[in-house]
This record gives sequence, C-alpha cells and structure tokens, in this order.
Amino acid sequence: MNSGFKSQCVPEYRILNEAQIKRIHCATLELLETVGVKVMDGEARKMLDDAGCHLKEGNIVQIPNWLVEDCIRSAPSRITIYNRLGKEAMRLEGHRIHYGLGTDLINTIDLETGELRQSRLQDVANAAKVADALEDIDFIGSYALPYDSPSNMGYIDSFKAELENSVKPIFYTATGSEDLAVMNSMAAAAVGGADILREKPIHIHYAEPLTPLMHTSGAIRKLFYCADNLVPVNYTPGMMSGATAPVTLAGAITVGNAEALSGLVMHQLRCKGAPIISGFGMSTLDMKTSACVYGCPEYRLAISACSDLYHYYGIPMWGTAGASEAHCLDEQAGMEWGISLLTAALDGSNLIHDVGYLGQGLVGHPAALVICAETINYVKRFIRGFDIDDVAISMDVIREVGPQGGFIDTAHTFENFRKEHWQPELCNRLTLENWKSAGQKTLADKAIEKARMILKEHEVKPLADGVQEDLDAIRNTALEEFGGKIFAS
Repeated sequence: MNSGFKSQCVPEYRILNEAQIKRIHCATLELLETVGVKVMDGEARKMLDDAGCHLKEGNIVQIPNWLVEDCIRSAPSRITIYNRLGKEAMRLEGHRIHYGLGTDLINTIDLETGELRQSRLQDVANAAKVADALEDIDFIGSYALPYDSPSNMGYIDSFKAELENSVKPIFYTATGSEDLAVMNSMAAAAVGGADILREKPIHIHYAEPLTPLMHTSGAIRKLFYCADNLVPVNYTPGMMSGATAPVTLAGAITVGNAEALSGLVMHQLRCKGAPIISGFGMSTLDMKTSACVYGCPEYRLAISACSDLYHYYGIPMWGTAGASEAHCLDEQAGMEWGISLLTAALDGSNLIHDVGYLGQGLVGHPAALVICAETINYVKRFIRGFDIDDVAISMDVIREVGPQGGFIDTAHTFENFRKEHWQPELCNRLTLENWKSAGQKTLADKAIEKARMILKEHEVKPLADGVQEDLDAIRNTALEEFGGKIFAS
C-alpha cells in the first residue's frame, strides 16, 4: 500500500487565492454598506429597512456587512433539479458542472435553407427536441424568442413548447411575475401537482438586476414570487465592462458581486433557505464597434473569479459558455465555444448556460447545439484526467509485450481503450483518402445532418395522460387575461 498516494491525475485551475477572494469580498461589503443599491420596490425597501438596512434619498438602500453574511449563510449550498419524469437530472453543488441552453435569441439560422431570419415558436420546439436527444446537454432553454407568438405570450408559449419537446429541466425567462406564475402552473401540471413540483422542481427561473447597482420592481416581484413558491431562481447581473460596469476587471467584478449579493439578501429575507443560484457574468464593450462581446478572454476571467468567490461562499453558481461573436458556424465560433466550454468546466461552474450562442447573443442555429455537445463530451474526457495506479501503469503487460512488441491484441487494450481513449461522433478521424471518398464533409456539414436527423427521428417521451389538455387550457386562459396588458418592469 502506498500510503497517502493519490492515483488520479486531473487538471486543476483557479484564478483567485483565498487572500484575493477575501479582498474582493470585503470590497463588495464596503460598496453595499457605503454606496448601496437602488431598490425600486416599496415592499422590498420596507423589508430591508426592517432588517437593519439604511434607507437614503432616491430609493437607495445601504446594506450592513453582517446582514449580507447572514444571508450568504442562509442560502442553500445544494439544489437538486429533476426532469419532468421525476428523475434527478442536476445536482447544483460544489464543482459539479451542468451544461445547457440559453434563452431569447431574436434570430435563427434556418436549418433547411441557411437563411438568417427572425426566430419563431417552431425554433423553440426544434431546439428543445435537439437538446433532448443530446446526452451532453443537461438542461434546455428557449434558445429563441418567438416573434409569431401573440403579445405577452412569447415566454409562456416557449415554456409550453419546451415541456412538449423535451423531458429535461427548463431554464427560462419571464416578462413579469404574472407570466412567471402561469409557467409555474404549467410545470406543476406536467409533474402532477404543485406539491410534487416543490419537492422535485423541474425548472429554474432566470432574472437580472439592472446594472449598475439597481433592482427594478419587476425583477424584485419575480424574485419574491420564486422565494414564496420555492421556485429555484437564478438571479444574476449581466454587466458590460466599460459601459455599465468599470472597465477594470476587478472593479466590474466588485460591482457585479454587489448586485448579486444584494439580490440574494432580498431573496433570503423574503424566505430563508429558498433555493437560489447566484453569481455574475461580465461581457465587454468593444470600443471600436460598440458591440457587446461574449467570447472575449475578459469574460472568461470574470467567470473564473466568480466561480472562486461562490465556491468560497458555498452557494450554487451560474456561468456561461459556448457563446461566440461569430454569425455562422465558422472557425471563430469553434475557437470561442471550445475555450469557454473548457474553462467553465475547470471553473466548476454549476449551471453553465448559453451553449450554442452565435452573433453576440442574438443568433441561434440547431447545428450549433450539436457541435457544442460534441465539444462538451471532449471537455468531460479532458477533465476526468487519468489514473496512475498499478492497473493503469500495467507493468505486467509491458513486461509481457517487451521491446519491439505490440499492444493492440492484448486483453489489457481491449478492456481499457473505450475508457481511456475519447471516441468522437462527428470529429474527423478518417484518413485523407477515406475522407475524400466520404464526401469531404466538414464538422458543420455533419452537425447540420445530425440536427436534421434528430428532428426527423428522435421521439420525445410524451407528456402524461391529460397533461396536454391542461397545458392548452392554461395557455388559452393566459391569452385571454394578458392580451395587451403591460407588465411591471
């Protein structure tokens, strides 16, 4: 026995040491206590006042250090999410990683024609079905904003289409607490009732504060709805360094962390122990083009710092990966997807969304999901590392084969090659001549073919008896109620 020897070799990465984490944490506490945040909701301000915060002119709330740290401690360190069949799908804790789709892309590249057009409800259904078939995609999102849905019904129609076309957990947005409640009732209908949904949630709501340092009434209403109903909520700011946040990464990280933690304070004061995923994302403003940049290295550095902070806090954390500024399935997309998907895994982000984004968060393509799923599979093999125990070193096999021998026909090779060697589905490993004779297909060509095949052949597990009728009824009632209504913002 080799006492204390660790045989598994895995890649490790972190950007902040403990002293640096505490420096950012203290700067965040100072910002919340001395500058504060703007809270545009009277009920929330009264709750914060009663909890010991200081109210200033202009709806500014200064939050004392002790209250922030109390609420960090009260937030759960583990959130379990299920699929609509009642099976555990994701455990958001520690360094467990889960990849999934983002939401609300206004444009879609048509899978059949290659045309760039406005997104439709069918694009939401297609993305859900493609993701349902891809083992390395853990959760789904709308991936499109359906312009063909009636006013105020886009998010509701998307949520319904996702339930109908996948069993996987749903990451979703809402206009206000009104349509959020409708989607929660749809989720309850899909699993057999509100009590079952609370015990085994299948959805995570995504809401944001308004950077810099402001919480709108609409965002707070959604945050409170989730707390009251124990709906897991991902409440995270999306800053843009150089525009809505300082251009320096440390300054932007401090502002983002203050926004996230002030949201967490309100959520935990509303319902101690309610499930929340926190953190922050930080795109940059390109000073030449005025574009909001997703695929830049600064974004990855900020997310890595966020990961280190929230692992220190012990709170499940959000992240992004698989987003590119490229407007099509080109080499830039592959580069930016690959780097971000790998670093997100090394970070140990728990809930990694935006997989398959193109065009600065404005363009979707079903084949992008296929390419990213293959990349995620590669990443998972990489971070698994390798073993150097006696079986892995295989000294007996090496002795048996000896100098100038071969290992291809040994039992050791047969028993271990599938585990040791990554086996791609789409990446080319044909010889040059065989690749030519097979049609010289690129990765994008094969991804498009696979996406088409999934949409044609993949069978999604159906909703339980009677659920489709319930969803239709809930949707029709919402259409009657919300037509032309303006939700609070």
